[in-house]
Amino acid sequence: MIFGRNTVKRLSLSMLPFSDAVSAQLPLSQLLRLSLFQVSVGMAAVMLLGTLNRVMIVELKVAATIVALMIAIPVLVAPFRALLGFRSDTYRSAIGWKRIPYLWFGSMWQFGGLAIMPMALLVLSGDQAAGPEWAGTVGAALAFLMTGIGMHMTQTAGLALAADRATDETRPQVVALLYVMFLVGMGISALIVGALLTNFSALRLVQVVQGTAVATLLLNVIALWKQEKVNPMTREERAAPRPAFRAAWADLTALPDVARLLVVVFIGTLAFNMQDVLLEPYGGQILGLSVSSTTLLTAVWALGALVGFGLAARWLKVGHDPYRLAARGILVGLAAFSAVIFAAPLASPAIFYAGAAGIGLGGGLFAVCTLTAIMAVDTEGTAGKGLALGAWGAAQATAAGCSIFIGGAVRDGVNALAMSGTLGEALANPATGYSLVYHLEIALLFATLVALGPLVKSRGLTKQTARPIGLAEFPT
Repeated sequence: MIFGRNTVKRLSLSMLPFSDAVSAQLPLSQLLRLSLFQVSVGMAAVMLLGTLNRVMIVELKVAATIVALMIAIPVLVAPFRALLGFRSDTYRSAIGWKRIPYLWFGSMWQFGGLAIMPMALLVLSGDQAAGPEWAGTVGAALAFLMTGIGMHMTQTAGLALAADRATDETRPQVVALLYVMFLVGMGISALIVGALLTNFSALRLVQVVQGTAVATLLLNVIALWKQEKVNPMTREERAAPRPAFRAAWADLTALPDVARLLVVVFIGTLAFNMQDVLLEPYGGQILGLSVSSTTLLTAVWALGALVGFGLAARWLKVGHDPYRLAARGILVGLAAFSAVIFAAPLASPAIFYAGAAGIGLGGGLFAVCTLTAIMAVDTEGTAGKGLALGAWGAAQATAAGCSIFIGGAVRDGVNALAMSGTLGEALANPATGYSLVYHLEIALLFATLVALGPLVKSRGLTKQTARPIGLAEFPT
């Protein structure tokens, strides 16, 4: 035989996507199982930010202001990701697990929130026979809060577990796989849920949302099964006092450049995400694109993000500096937002689509490189990887939530002034509000470069070599 069995096996594995993410510590089968928790979080994200958003406003006739408040509730939990990561760092169980308990309870929170959500939404819409009028509002808020807590807890603990099991060499590839699985979960669930809710009814809503809850629990149980070794602890070890969160946070932020890096993540995420709810309306209202044409924007953006993530994984693997790569992502973002702005006066959908792809590419490159940088930090004292991971996630998720609100509010406020003639005849155009938001994002990207500059400079002066390390912790 020209090829032996082992040779064929090696060739087969090398041709598989993300085969270079495999290590002796984290075999391919366990890595793929572990990545399923990202699928469940993607499913929940689609339900909260897409499907239920539309259902509440269109079918259930709930006021848009109440819908916006409900969707904002999970964002309020985002700052606590640092605390969740720290608690998983220091958790002590009788059998020695740290991450699995948090992954399990996060799954239960997520399951519980989705399980009660359809009934709460039906009561919120006015389909109520008994009980106080505020029951629907409180029930819906509780459902969104529980789901948000579950998503953040599941993702923080699951990705910290991936950090524990991956090697320094394979972490960038693990990042890519986990991020792709998150997008896969969003994409597949959006198609399935959209098809199931084509013929909308109250009963169908209950079936679909509660079916998603059951699927979430099943996926996460499969993901966490036998992923953490049993390492029994003595009663004395469990009774020993745990470090305080305040002390651990002080240790983390006292490390060189960590505080500045978190500021960079916050400002940069604001810059890249402020257009999230504006690109499709911009294409339809300003460029006259059809609904089907603007729907493609999400796919174009996602493709750009995947390309950016792939480039980041490849460049980090060969030892490129993550701060310099993050700066490349910002520069791509500057060009992309400029293209989106010029698409209106040039009446060019092609430039608009190119800009959308560039936003995804630059944002993906920026996100994974800043995440790689925070995970490359050598934690000291009481600070651990879970805390570092949670801090990055808290900054990223909080900024993402705030940016969406700011973008929509600025666009509405400026357009109201422009169309009323307050800003002058030259600016009495519906594109004015959109343009100001995009210019604001460009200004924030320049501010991000200013904040990032000292980090790049310090790395160059100390001649530190970037380690190919990175852990996905994507939210939202």
